[in-house]
Amino acid sequence: MASPALAVVLTAFLVSFFLLKDSVLLCSADPTDGFRNIPLTESNFLLQKPYNLASADRYSYSNGVRRLWVFSTDKPFKSSSSTDPRTEICIKSYEYSSGVLQFEGYVFVPSGTSGASVMQIHRAVGEKPATDAMLRVYDGELRFYVGAVLENNVYNRWIKLNVIHDVDDNKLTVFVDGVMKHEAQGRGRSDFYFKFGVYGQTGESNRMESRWRDVKIFKK
Repeated sequence: MASPALAVVLTAFLVSFFLLKDSVLLCSADPTDGFRNIPLTESNFLLQKPYNLASADRYSYSNGVRRLWVFSTDKPFKSSSSTDPRTEICIKSYEYSSGVLQFEGYVFVPSGTSGASVMQIHRAVGEKPATDAMLRVYDGELRFYVGAVLENNVYNRWIKLNVIHDVDDNKLTVFVDGVMKHEAQGRGRSDFYFKFGVYGQTGESNRMESRWRDVKIFKK
């Protein structure tokens, strides 16, 4: 028969084990649970690239992989813009101003890309600030703007990103490979849309590239 002291130790161990088990299951739950997939066609993928170049000069789509690249010396996406160079895709026809929307996609960032946004939640055209979320790569770290590190050593490997935007609760949640990495407050209501690709930011490298596959949009 176990001593009272041993029984207490065993009980504490079992309680800790099941709490840890539940925590792991919670952290690794599919962030799309409870959402419905919104079908996308090629008409929903609007390319923005340096205005003086052909699409093929900065973009390719082959075997399900979208490859987007840009140089720090490139022109902006339109001649009247003073923004930094970009090659990005806007998800069109699914702009939203309420509810809970989610972006999902697998991204691959080649080594050397730095000072670049790879994913955004953009506000209505002309609003300042222009975004509620921006995922940037700096020296191999994926960051929320220039702040929280979401993932280390992101170069040369595929990672799965899920970004949930609860407009009504003004809340943003970022998952990397199914694990919640960051929560943030939004900037209030607007007309929002998702973007992904590469967009030069402070400290941008000469060449910036990201590759994407299996991009999906979900709604709750």
